[in-house]
Amino acid sequence: MVQNSPLFNGSFKFINIAFLVFFMLLFSSCGFQKEVLLTGKTMGTTYHIKVVIGYFEDSNELKDRIEQKLKEINHSMSTFIRDSEISKFNALRRSGEKFYISNDFFHVVTVAEKLFRLTGGAWDGTIKPLVDLWGFGKSNIPNKIPSEKEIKNAWLNTGFHHIDISANRYLVKKQGSISLDLASIAKGFAVDQMATIIQKYGIQNFLVEIGGDGYASGLRNDGKPWKIGINQPHPDAPADQVYKVLTLQNKAFATSGDYRNFFERNGKRFSHILDPRNGFPVSNGVVSVSILADTCTFADGLATAVMVLGPEEGLALVNRIDNTECLIIVRKNDDTLVDYYSKGLRPDA
Repeated sequence: MVQNSPLFNGSFKFINIAFLVFFMLLFSSCGFQKEVLLTGKTMGTTYHIKVVIGYFEDSNELKDRIEQKLKEINHSMSTFIRDSEISKFNALRRSGEKFYISNDFFHVVTVAEKLFRLTGGAWDGTIKPLVDLWGFGKSNIPNKIPSEKEIKNAWLNTGFHHIDISANRYLVKKQGSISLDLASIAKGFAVDQMATIIQKYGIQNFLVEIGGDGYASGLRNDGKPWKIGINQPHPDAPADQVYKVLTLQNKAFATSGDYRNFFERNGKRFSHILDPRNGFPVSNGVVSVSILADTCTFADGLATAVMVLGPEEGLALVNRIDNTECLIIVRKNDDTLVDYYSKGLRPDA
């Protein structure tokens, strides 16, 4: 029969291949896309990435590249790694000696210096001695209330102004006892680097998050803006209990709070958020600060600084900074919550 002829079989195969090519082109031309979730662990927490890519695109190479970059950042700025850049800098006890650093480390300490000066010292990447003294560091010191003498002695070993940053990519300690802990902005830097890598792959619609801080670009797969939830600022609130919802597009976000990491003595709560200017935990009623800014490195540090500054001074500062917004949540004496919004920010719910 004609159906069994070689000519017919070849034509049938050609039609199948042509149909498959047409089908793939149709998907591409009609903009058929998928939203892919990438997850992993880094910096003692987890990361989540949502990327909107073509239906037939593979995201494995992208994830491998991101994982490699996260390892590089961690090995540069983790105080838990003995041979990291930051650990080597902290071990250096001689003042006046040049300590050459990588491009990543240089970028982060440059932002750190900007934050220190911009906030009048309300953010300071050198307060590790105070953090350890109060029992919030890695030294396993039991939570206790230090004496004023202990606080003063630790405070004398802090101050970002004791570090010179050279444009030739090296640091110089002006006081040998100074040490750095950039955890509060290194996570934000990692977010920014992940976003940069994703954009280099030609992807414009994505959401990146590490431990609650992140960056949103473009739109979701359904064409709507990305949404982020601000956690209910209460110690017993589950991580998925939302207090407010914010819309985010082409912006970084970071949240700092005092309701997870604290201890109580004689009915008084002592937060892990310390005021670098006096060495004591803050007690201004601020329980949560969320910052929206162009980079997550900056947003991460600024959120902590505004926690220290308080609602009035913190809000005034944010309103003076271009392209930056904030939500400050304050708990009153009667346990009610009051929201303070910067000029350009309003909640969705």
